[in-house]
Amino acid sequence: MPSNTGLRAFQKARLQKQHKKEADVLLPVAAEAYRAGRQADAQALCRRILENLPGHFGGLFLLGMSQGGCGQTADAEGSFRRATEADPRSPEAHANLGMMLFDLKRFADARKSLERAITLKPNYPVALSGLGNALTQLGEVARALGHYSAAIALKPDFADAYVNRGMALMRLARVEEADADFDRALSLSPGHLEAILGKGLVQSNARHFDEALATFESVLAARPAFAHALVYRAMARMRFHLLDKAEADFDAALAIDPDFVMAWIGKARVRLDDGDVGGTIAACERALRREPSAEAAMVLLGTCYAIQGKTAEAIAQFDRVLAFNPKFEDAATKKIFALEFASDAGFESQQAVRRQWWDLANAQFTRRQLTDINRDPERRLVVGYVSSDFRQHSAGLAFRPILRHHDRTRFEVICYSSALVVDAVTAEFQQLADRWLHVAQLSGDELADRIQADKVDILVDLSGHTDGNRLGVFARKPAPVQVTAWGMVSGTGVPAIDYMFADPVTIPQHARQLFTEKIHDLPSLITLEPPRDMQPSALPMMSRGHPTFGVFNRVAKISDNALAVWQRLLQAVPSSRMVIKDAALDDTLLRANVQTRFVQAGIAPDRVTYLGATTRREHLAAFADIDIALDPFPQNGGVSTWEALHMGVPVVTKLGAGASSRAGGAIVMSIGLDAWVAENDDEYIAIAQRFASKPDELAALRAELPARIAASQSGDVEAYTRCVEQGYRQFWRAYCA
Repeated sequence: MPSNTGLRAFQKARLQKQHKKEADVLLPVAAEAYRAGRQADAQALCRRILENLPGHFGGLFLLGMSQGGCGQTADAEGSFRRATEADPRSPEAHANLGMMLFDLKRFADARKSLERAITLKPNYPVALSGLGNALTQLGEVARALGHYSAAIALKPDFADAYVNRGMALMRLARVEEADADFDRALSLSPGHLEAILGKGLVQSNARHFDEALATFESVLAARPAFAHALVYRAMARMRFHLLDKAEADFDAALAIDPDFVMAWIGKARVRLDDGDVGGTIAACERALRREPSAEAAMVLLGTCYAIQGKTAEAIAQFDRVLAFNPKFEDAATKKIFALEFASDAGFESQQAVRRQWWDLANAQFTRRQLTDINRDPERRLVVGYVSSDFRQHSAGLAFRPILRHHDRTRFEVICYSSALVVDAVTAEFQQLADRWLHVAQLSGDELADRIQADKVDILVDLSGHTDGNRLGVFARKPAPVQVTAWGMVSGTGVPAIDYMFADPVTIPQHARQLFTEKIHDLPSLITLEPPRDMQPSALPMMSRGHPTFGVFNRVAKISDNALAVWQRLLQAVPSSRMVIKDAALDDTLLRANVQTRFVQAGIAPDRVTYLGATTRREHLAAFADIDIALDPFPQNGGVSTWEALHMGVPVVTKLGAGASSRAGGAIVMSIGLDAWVAENDDEYIAIAQRFASKPDELAALRAELPARIAASQSGDVEAYTRCVEQGYRQFWRAYCA
């Protein structure tokens, strides 16, 4: 008789044979249910097979396919993993495991599984395209392109591979090639939603935002729960400052995928545009928890540091991004701007970072060939002004006087407005132009074409490296002479910009060789029109019995250095008080942060008043409570300095080591108040202390300041404009020569 052990083995083998027979019957039925869309039936039949045969490859594979199709990604990943264990030689099992790992955002693991599939089956288009996707997410975009192309070579009608390659090409800014891939995908599959989405991205890249928004709307009409389309529509809506609608889209995308990093980054941008720094930080941190190397989230976090006056932390954050990706332009431009606020930065470091930016950016631009130029040195010139700030904005206040007072017999003025959002002030700017063009939805090449068609002689950048700039257009050199002025006067680093308006104090002679632009001096860096129907009030300290110092600047300009000096000043003038005014102080987090910094600097809370947003007229009227204005440093005031002076409030300022830290001194000296300009911290304190102790002298100066300003070339806006025009004529004569 056979032993019990042998009997049990025999019975087990017999049972296994029965289970396999049953599986052979059930698996085709399950496959039919799967193809018919009856996924619950398909999965129930697969599980019935697996109850008796846990390692049955067909049951595991089909179960994984059904689970993946139902969005049960984590379950599908488990099924395909068991399938690869059941048959390690199955390229299909490894490929599908890789697809599920990709959907779970485990990109490195996905890469390994897809590489294994391709090792087993080299000519496997789906796996090749999937591997391209994983590599793209891992930042190896150039390598990914090779895998997409290999997939397309094996399967020329593979629409998904064309779309995937197109999306990768968009990341590399190879937009025309990407557009061709999206078109090819649509020719193969006319309703391909991902390809249509890609076309929307191409439109957005070309600044055709209306078209892009309509494209994203069409995709969402077909698939309302398409998270990527929701995010892209939200981004387009943000261009039009439709913040509530944009945030609703980001929230809808996050309801579909709570870990969608792009949606968290988008939500952070909405919060930032809405003035909610705390909400921005929270959204960035959520994105970075999911993807620690998310560059856009890191840059936004750095921007939040900068807004809070944490300049060193902001620059360190931008440097981290640039160390990881030196070509990430947003980090480079944000660093350029942040260095203007850094206490240890001067002309050399500030211009060096511009050169670094240009070395990376210049390859995108091809200079235009200019022909048929009328080189008459004395003819009427066409001057084109390019800005996103023809609206209620401090930069607009600085260049509006020039537009208002141009000699139209000698200059034709064209304004190229690059802002999608307009306000009441925009209409005023329109009236000041001979020709007005809305160019926000023109690509760089399209705008350059328009400028050439308009036969602009002198093209003027009014933005520098601030948001909304069109420096890429200037890099193409569509006009014979190009100038940067007034918006951010500290250099662009763009060799195609010939001149920069400045003054001898802001940029001294020894520093000029560091700039790519040739410096042309005006009476001061900027001018400002006097407020209408507003005159200086009586000196408030006469009735209050104590001096009040005012800082009506962005709180981001309040450096730790400045705080330390102000603390010493308040200590030296024990009865004095301070008023800090900035619209950003309406943000609860920012206000608390500023108040904490003042306390930590040793300034008692009861000596400081904090004021938030008001109308501009109310803003100017608030100077009635200020005896002496304190210029922040190293980033000085510009428009705010002029505003204080127009309202009779003299400004204590200090000359620093860079353009932005000398602008305040330049303005004050241009109207003859040299005694108010310090060379160091001790002098700064001494000046404020001395004049605070001389109320009669201060009252007399307060009354005479408007007349003093009007008598100066820097404050007389018509005289200032003539100086600007003399500069233009000089530039043109040099070009003609």
